[in-house]
Amino acid sequence: MTDFGANLAAMVTPMQPGGAISEPGLASLVDHLLATGCDGLVVGGTTGESPTLTEPEAAGLVRSVVARVAGRARVIAGVGTYDTAASVRRARDAEAAGADGLLLVCPYYSRPTQAGVVAHCLAVADATGLPVMLYDVPARAGIAMTPATLAELAAHPRIRAVKDAKGDLFEAMTVMAGTGLAYYCGIDELNLPYLACGAAGVVSVVANVAADRTADLIAAVRRGDLESARAINDALVPLVETIMRAGPGTTAAKAALADLGVLPHATVRLPLVEVSSTAAGRPTRATAIAS
Repeated sequence: MTDFGANLAAMVTPMQPGGAISEPGLASLVDHLLATGCDGLVVGGTTGESPTLTEPEAAGLVRSVVARVAGRARVIAGVGTYDTAASVRRARDAEAAGADGLLLVCPYYSRPTQAGVVAHCLAVADATGLPVMLYDVPARAGIAMTPATLAELAAHPRIRAVKDAKGDLFEAMTVMAGTGLAYYCGIDELNLPYLACGAAGVVSVVANVAADRTADLIAAVRRGDLESARAINDALVPLVETIMRAGPGTTAAKAALADLGVLPHATVRLPLVEVSSTAAGRPTRATAIAS
């Protein structure tokens, strides 16, 4: 999928103590992700603490990542909010900053009707010339994109993919077959079954610390080697559990990256708090598994 890549990391946003964005940390993280096999980077998404990023910060992140990547991977900007006008501004800012595509989450908290979801997504898709990946995540948004909504949105020439965090594999297969939308698994626990059912790739939190493993998983499925794919997935299960089940993926991924030496700090912005050194699932376990 040249629009977005296949092995995408849902990037954390490196921060200094006190919460300012760390440009050295950002450069180190981008280098790490490219070296370990990412061909797409999602910047300023939920894992990147998008609700706490100002519009200038979000645009600056895209600009810095685009410069560091220098064409070696796709840079996808998270631009979704619950405010259509703000999402349009963020989309235009991301295009001006050099993004290759947009990630647009279903409008959260407001719980609009499906007609409102469609109008919101079309307004953002019409605002730039960039390809759009929809993000269907009912656990966070409070509502889901229905198959009929996805089919209607698929008619827009720039809406080309879905990051699916719904977890309904049959619905995903049905929408893929009926629309041609490229599906990306947005639930690390289900990467293997989604890929086996025809997903184009993954948008992974775990890829922050193990992009080489997710790349190997994608490659094994693509060549039809399901035995190897299952073995890779089995080896990843403890890491996925540590990153995704011990608390917010953002905090665990940042702590693991700090333990690995990729980031100097595991700072997050409130309302997130750093993982305690005594917490169950302390990312030193993730470090041991990932290294």
